[in-house]
Amino acid sequence: MTAPPEVRLSMPARPESVGVVRQALSGIADALAFDEAVVSDMKMAVTEACTNVVVHAYGGEDGKLEVDMLAAEHGLTIAVRDEGTGIHPRPAIQKTPALGLGLPLIAALSDNFELRGSHGEGTEVRMSFTYTRDHDPADENPVQGTVGADGKWDPSATPPVG
Repeated sequence: MTAPPEVRLSMPARPESVGVVRQALSGIADALAFDEAVVSDMKMAVTEACTNVVVHAYGGEDGKLEVDMLAAEHGLTIAVRDEGTGIHPRPAIQKTPALGLGLPLIAALSDNFELRGSHGEGTEVRMSFTYTRDHDPADENPVQGTVGADGKWDPSATPPVG
């Protein structure tokens, strides 16, 4: 029996690195015959996790983006890591409606989601995807909240009806 495929990437936390990760993910997903809907969710979730590293982890300084992809019997686990400032509240400098939506989106798109890290110790986003699905994971992990009156994402707000 052959070992399951494993991909390990370590590169500078720059925008062009996100494209490299997406290409590697496409290759492994194709080799493992993932369902197209799952591949779409994987690409969006992994792109969001990598973009968070590029934009937020190092405060404009140079840093490293690390991605591990490990195949198993039922699916693929992907870990996106940085050695940056870690997770901590940030004041919203601009009024961006999607601000704060990235992690809930990743959780909604993946079949399993973990977030590790703390202030000053880097962050790891670990997500798993099954090869095929008979349900939408967003039904079990719905994104909570909506854009508040101040233009920022409010996880406790209720979307307007209608």
